[in-house]
Amino acid sequence: MIIRKLFKFENAHIVRGCSTQRCRASLHGHSYKVEVLFESAYLDHGQMVYDFGLMKQGMKALIDSFDHAIALWDGDDAVYLEDMKRNSSRWVQLPVSPSAEQFSRVIFVMIDRLLGCTQVINGERGVKLHSIIVHETDTGYAQGFSQDAYSDIMGTIPLQKIIFSEGVRADWPDALMWEKVLAGEVFTNPDTV
Repeated sequence: MIIRKLFKFENAHIVRGCSTQRCRASLHGHSYKVEVLFESAYLDHGQMVYDFGLMKQGMKALIDSFDHAIALWDGDDAVYLEDMKRNSSRWVQLPVSPSAEQFSRVIFVMIDRLLGCTQVINGERGVKLHSIIVHETDTGYAQGFSQDAYSDIMGTIPLQKIIFSEGVRADWPDALMWEKVLAGEVFTNPDTV
């Protein structure tokens, strides 16, 4: 069975090297919709694959990190990166260009890592991330699967190269959340949400 949780955020970016002049040369924004799809052949004690309420914690915090922020590619011009960081308290620096395709891959590896660090306590079994769908516009989206997220052909996404500004971290329930995810620290799901 597959379940889906929808998240939304507003974000600005430049996608260098793309065909559209406006997108590659001008800072612009989108109202993103992100669908997180999980799958399992089992149901938990509440007869669910994974309680939607559990997604309102770490998963939501990581995806909300992009809200009202600038997504920056670490391969962009150093002066541009410095200016954006100096003039915005909310930014996320990525090791890939912030296209919809790369957003689906980045969010996949982030959520997959968090899920792998999560200790479940309500009988959840065999739950895995199926895919991430990133709607950049009403008419265009990218859907990333495991084979895309971890593709050598598309380029690896080193998690430690995803950097969140202090302004983003200040909104997290734990400012060290990302470091804990990177370190593989265990996050135990609460018994009630």
